[in-house]
Amino acid sequence: MPDLSSTPRTTLRRHSERGVADREALHAVLDAGLVCHLGVVADGAPRVLPTAYARAGDLLYLHGSTANATYRAADGRQVCVTVTHLDGLVCARSVFHHSINYRSAMIFGTARLVTDPAERAEALRAVTEHLTPGQWSYARRPTRKELAATAVLAVPLDEASVKIRDGGPLDDPEDCLAGVWAGVVPVRMVFGEPEPDAALRPGTAAPWHIRRYRGRDTTGRSA
Repeated sequence: MPDLSSTPRTTLRRHSERGVADREALHAVLDAGLVCHLGVVADGAPRVLPTAYARAGDLLYLHGSTANATYRAADGRQVCVTVTHLDGLVCARSVFHHSINYRSAMIFGTARLVTDPAERAEALRAVTEHLTPGQWSYARRPTRKELAATAVLAVPLDEASVKIRDGGPLDDPEDCLAGVWAGVVPVRMVFGEPEPDAALRPGTAAPWHIRRYRGRDTTGRSA
């Protein structure tokens, strides 16, 4: 698998040592996320839209509504998509060196509204399975009317950068002599107990693929 190629837009100019050129690292950051942010210029002004997504090979599929003006503006134009994971609060002995541990990806490319019916169906399946694996087979599939109201954007992963920070604070040597606590406060997103809908038919239990979320984080580890 080829490494990420550096371009003027993906070259890291600040803390370049945190850059990761491994394409598998890009896939890992994307696969662990649930929400991305789509940036595009629409009607002469920048817009940033949070949305659900999924990766399929070296394509990113973004899920939205056909009524969304941002999606219509993005079709055939340059966009920027970002995904970020907050992994920890880095508390240093000096305020200047406070930081966060994170994993982030930034993708540049020309967005494309997916119109082919087969690709649209596969993209929607990918997004559904990325968010809740098993749900595409369990729940009712979209009707033609619902599909007509759903927009899918495809963004290639040809131009991307990955930046990761981990570890403790990087205090100045003289600050390390101060009696000030320093360290990392870990941050994890953990799924809670599934909450049944009030309109459920009596005796309808949550399926296994929903129950398995309980007490786990986005990596699948137990809390």
